[in-house]
Amino acid sequence: MTETNLLQGPIRGVHAELGATFAPFGGWEMPVSYAGTVTEHQAVRAAVGLFDVSHLGKATVRGPGAAEFVNSALTNDLGRIRPGKAQYTLCCTEEGGVVDDLIAYYVGEDEIFLVPNAANTATVVAELRKAAPQGVTVTDEHRDFAVFAVQGPKSADVLTALGLPTDLEYMAYADAEWDGRAVRVCRTGYTGEHGYELLPRWDDAEPLFRALVDAVRAAGGQPAGLGARDTLRTEMGYPLHGHELSTDITPVQARCGWAVGWKKPEFWGKAALEAEKAAGPRRTLVGLKAIDRGVLRQGQEVLLDGEPVGETTSGTFSPTLKVGIALALVDTVRDLLPDIEVEVDVRGRRLRCSVVKPPFVETRTA
Repeated sequence: MTETNLLQGPIRGVHAELGATFAPFGGWEMPVSYAGTVTEHQAVRAAVGLFDVSHLGKATVRGPGAAEFVNSALTNDLGRIRPGKAQYTLCCTEEGGVVDDLIAYYVGEDEIFLVPNAANTATVVAELRKAAPQGVTVTDEHRDFAVFAVQGPKSADVLTALGLPTDLEYMAYADAEWDGRAVRVCRTGYTGEHGYELLPRWDDAEPLFRALVDAVRAAGGQPAGLGARDTLRTEMGYPLHGHELSTDITPVQARCGWAVGWKKPEFWGKAALEAEKAAGPRRTLVGLKAIDRGVLRQGQEVLLDGEPVGETTSGTFSPTLKVGIALALVDTVRDLLPDIEVEVDVRGRRLRCSVVKPPFVETRTA
C-alpha cells in the first residue's frame, strides 16, 4: 500500500486540528506526535496520555462452541479466563512462527471478540475462517469499532470524569454507555502504566475522543502519538509484530512462552513449539542498555568479544532513563546473561551495552 492510498481512522480531521504530524504504519495513516514524542512519553509516565489506535483490527468469532474453537487455534488457554476478561494470545503457523499477537475478549462460550494488529487482521480472519467448524462464523469488523487508549497514573480520573467504569481487574472489561452510545472499556494497554482501552462504534468515535481530550488535559495529560507509543512499549520490553515477533520468530525465542497454554491438547504450532522448548531455542530475546552515548535502532549487529551474536529488533532513546535501549535476538548458545557487556555496531561505531532483562523501567499496570 502506497502513501497515497493509506487507510484513515474515523477521526483523522480531529488529529489535524490538534496539530498532529502523520506517518504510514501498517497500511494506515497514523498520528506520530502532537507536542513531541518525549513530551508525550513523559505525560503518560507522570499523568495520562490519550492514543487513537483505531487502526488495530477487530473480529468476532460467533456460533456454538466458538470459544472452544478459538482455544484450539490460538496459543493461550481461554480456559484460564471467564466472560468479562481478556487475554493476550498468539496466532502461530504449524512451524511455530507468529502470524500475529492479539487480544481475545471472552464474551461467552459462543462469542470471542479479537483485536489483532492492523496489517495482520485479514490473514488472521482468513486462517480462522478456513479452520472454523460448521456453524461458527468469523466476521471482520476492522472498521466497525474505534480503539482509544487512555494510559497513565491518572487514567482512572479521566474515565471517571466521563462516567465510565474504572473498577476493573487488569485484563477485565465491561460494556458501558457514554452519552447514550455503547462503548467497551478494558483494563489493558501497551505502555506498562495503569490504563484502559475504549472501543466505541466507529461512527461514535469523534464525540468520545473530543471529550477524552478535554478530560485528559484537565488531568494534566495530553494526546500522544505513535512515536510515544513505541518508546513506551520498548521501555517495557513489549514485543511488536514485525520486530520481536514474526513468522520467522517464535514465542519461545521472543520469551512469550507465558502466553502459550502448554497443557492444552491442541493449538496451531503446538508440536513445533514443544520441540523447540524441549531442545532450547537457538536464539533468545534480550534487552540492551547503552553504556556509551548513542541511540540504538532496529537491524544493528550485536557483537560479543568482536564476534557477531545477534541483531537488534527494536531500538530507541529512553526518555525515562535518558540512555539508548534496545531489544535484540541473540544466539542462545553464547548464554548472554544479564550484566554481560556487548557491543552494537551503530553505523560503523562500536557502542558498548549491558545485557539486561526487560522491562527497563518499573511496570505499573496494577
